[in-house]
Amino acid sequence: MELTGKYRHELKYSISLADRMALVQRLRPLMQRDPHTDETGRYTIRSVYFDNYKDKALREKLSGVQTREKFRIRYYNEDLSFITLEKKIKHNDLCKKLDAPLTAEEYQRILQAPGPWMLEHPEPLVGELYCKMKLQQLRPRVLVSYVREPYIYRAGNVRVTFDSHIRTSLFERDFAVGTLPDISATDAPGDTILEVKFDAFLPEVIRGLLQVGTLRQQAFSKYGACRRFG
Repeated sequence: MELTGKYRHELKYSISLADRMALVQRLRPLMQRDPHTDETGRYTIRSVYFDNYKDKALREKLSGVQTREKFRIRYYNEDLSFITLEKKIKHNDLCKKLDAPLTAEEYQRILQAPGPWMLEHPEPLVGELYCKMKLQQLRPRVLVSYVREPYIYRAGNVRVTFDSHIRTSLFERDFAVGTLPDISATDAPGDTILEVKFDAFLPEVIRGLLQVGTLRQQAFSKYGACRRFG
């Protein structure tokens, strides 16, 4: 299959709290903190994921379909002044993300009253989502939230993130209203997902720092983990 557009490598690992602490101590002297983090070096991400009544996105992930896509709407630190609609395309360990900014009003309208108005939106991705809501019956299915600690290394455009406190909104569907009740989606409070993203190559110095005895690459999906509950 010929891939078009800019794809990045994306590797995921499920790690323990002890491994996370060891890796952070190694990476901090060499990598920069993401400038969008707070004084703790972290931020909270909340994403509403879309799927259809047959759970197409979930089933493709669980079945290991080689090429697949997901739509989500994402915002940070409960701040609705910066919201993005995202389409993530995966091909094995390669990924590409397309995004479009949304206002808080547009966010609520997509969740509560999607319609032909989306086709007139200046961002084509909004129109594409509407078409797939009509043709594939995509609907908002679950809200996933987690705390991210990100690090950046300019050479190779490397981004290393530690995602923890992964939580799910269960059966709640009214994502546009207030604070939602949620529960942990991982087996232990300290469970962390390490993600490593880079362009053409992963610099050897970063590869060496990421070596720990228990580190094993795996196909982990925060969406899939949160959909275990419904």
